[in-house]
This record gives sequence, C-alpha cells and structure tokens, in this order.
Amino acid sequence: MSIAPLRIAIVTGEASGDILGAGLMAALQKRHKDIVFEGIGGPKMLDNGFNSLFAMDRLAVMGLVEPLKRLPELLRIRKNLRQRWLDNPPDVMIGIDSPDFNLDLELPLRLAGTKTAHYVSPSVWAWRKKRIVKIAKAVDLMLTLLPFEAEFYRQHNVPVTFVGHPLADDLPLEVDVLAARTELGFTVDDKILALMPGSRSGEVERLAPMYLEVAKRCLQRFPQLKIVLPAASTERRIQLEKILADGEELPLMLIDGQSHTAMAAADTILMASGTTALEALLLKKPMVVGYKLAELSYQLLRFMVKIPWLSLPNLLTGRELVPEFIRRKPTVDNLTSSILSLLDNPSASAALSDEFLSIHKQLRCNASERAADAVLNLIDHRSRT
Repeated sequence: MSIAPLRIAIVTGEASGDILGAGLMAALQKRHKDIVFEGIGGPKMLDNGFNSLFAMDRLAVMGLVEPLKRLPELLRIRKNLRQRWLDNPPDVMIGIDSPDFNLDLELPLRLAGTKTAHYVSPSVWAWRKKRIVKIAKAVDLMLTLLPFEAEFYRQHNVPVTFVGHPLADDLPLEVDVLAARTELGFTVDDKILALMPGSRSGEVERLAPMYLEVAKRCLQRFPQLKIVLPAASTERRIQLEKILADGEELPLMLIDGQSHTAMAAADTILMASGTTALEALLLKKPMVVGYKLAELSYQLLRFMVKIPWLSLPNLLTGRELVPEFIRRKPTVDNLTSSILSLLDNPSASAALSDEFLSIHKQLRCNASERAADAVLNLIDHRSRT
C-alpha cells in the first residue's frame, strides 16, 4: 500500500521569506523522501520544486497605510488559498512572515484541524501587543529567529522554538575585507562609505536623494572618500540612475547586486532598516540606520510603537548600539553627523565589531535544520515514513 506524500503549504510575500522558505524546504527534503510543497513562494523556493499558486510579489507591500491600496487583491488571494486548503487540507500550513496576511489564513485552517506554524515572529513585542491573543488561536507553533522573541512567547504560553537566523549560518564569523575590496577595485587604504537605500521603489524614492546628499557632505570632510551604491535589482538600478542624473555628479560606484560585498568592503554603511541592518551586523560593520516612512505611516508609528528602537542591532542588545533614525526622523544633518562620527573614530568601530561577533555566535544555530525538525515534530511525521 502506497503512502501519500507529505503535503506542506507555505506562504511568503518577501524576498527574505523566500530565502527562509528555500532553506526550510531543503532541510525538510533531507529528512523526508516524499514531500509536495505549494502556496506562495519566490524564485529560490521554485528552484527547490515549490508550486507557487500566485506570484510572490503580489504580497510584497510595506508600511501601515500602503497595504490598504492593494486590499481587494490580497483578500481575493487569501480567500482562494483558504478554500483550497479547507477543501483539501495539507499536513501543515507554514506562514513565513507577512503576519497580517498569514495569521488570518492560519486561523481558520487551524480551527478546521490543520496544523499551523508561523516562521518569523511579528513585532508583537513592539506594537499591537493584543495580537498575541490572535496568534495563540492561529498557530500551533511559532518559530523565532531571535532569542528575545522566544522569551516573549513563553511568557504568554504560546508554543515556540528559537531556531536562530539563517543569515548567521550563511555568513562567516570572520569577514575577508581585503577580498571584498579587491573584488570591487578598492585598496586596503581606501575609506569607503556604502549606501543601502532599500530594495523597493518607494524606499529608494524617499531615501536615495537624502543619502546622496549625506555622501556629498561627507566628501567635503573626506575628499578621497569612496562611495559604493548597490542596486538591488535591474528596476532599482534604472531608478537610481535617474536620481543620480537629476542631481549633482558624485564620484560614486553604482553596482548591480553584490550588497554583501559592498558592505564587507565598507568602513561605514548608511542604510534603511530591516534585514540589511542584521546583514551589516553579521559582517561586523559600523552602520547608521535612517528610514523615512510615508508621513501618515510615520505618525501612526509614533503613536502605536512603544519601544525606543526598531533596528535589529539595538533590539538585540537593548540599547542604542548603532545610531538609528526611524522614530526620530532622519535628516541630512543628523545622518551626516553620525556617519562622520564613525569615519572619524576607527577604534570605536573595532570595539563595535567585537560586540557584533558575540551576537553572531548567539544567532548561529543551524536555523533551517532546527526549523525542519520542529515542523516535522509538530505533524508527527514518523507515522508516515
């Protein structure tokens, strides 16, 4: 008698979630010989044999107000998935990030008897803390990337497994700065500033002109300063080229991708928030975080978020380890002052690197492997192998 394949539903709406999903799929496939994956995923998951029922970029919306513009489409997609999996339940449904979309999908499925897991905790510890009630109803297991998140769920009696962060597994503990500089054509003695204005069109539109003005002012202090600007995609490169053409010419290297190489080569990084801040931490690089939201989203953020910091290095340490301008609005003046302070003080940067190394070791836990074990334990796969 043949045994039906394990059916695992996964939904993610971001490139970072696609990376997590692909790693989880690979780890699951090592442990179970016959798995069918379906839902919503990106190119890395597709390469692993994932059946994506909708394009992942349809879910890729950010901010507090911006998703409202796409609400009818998002509701149609979620209704389609919900009915599909209610009619033919998977063994487990895993929502990767995208909590506003995924929790409302996980809840009815769990109530109907399907096991559910959520991979990457919502920022429930920062704002909208009452969501913990909904999370407890919607998920059988929360998989967290960060240790302080797991402690929060334990305090609220939500089943949780801290798995660590896959980026901490992928990036080496020691960074080869010289190799990165050589790859980009820089020398060991160059002073380098990397600009990372985000991967979305709206982010680049709001941040890139301000970042370029900061770079111009830093050049007044350090005329030999090298500036490198990675474009996250072909579309972002076209957008950045237009912004550069409309402004004052700068001695700047615009490159395609290679964000890790650019950050590894840099002395200091000016960046948007999010995963990039964690990447810079794991690369042991001083950074300044400056993120400008749409005005209405900013006002809602000030009203709703009760914690003092939002960037991961500061959240992980519970203090302002790196200069952060999110709740405090970023300006050319405050960003320039912070960047120049880092460029002027290499000894402080070295001490920061030591602290980043300690955090890197804490987050290096074979995340995909631990997540796969937790998922299979949740659905008791042993009876099916």
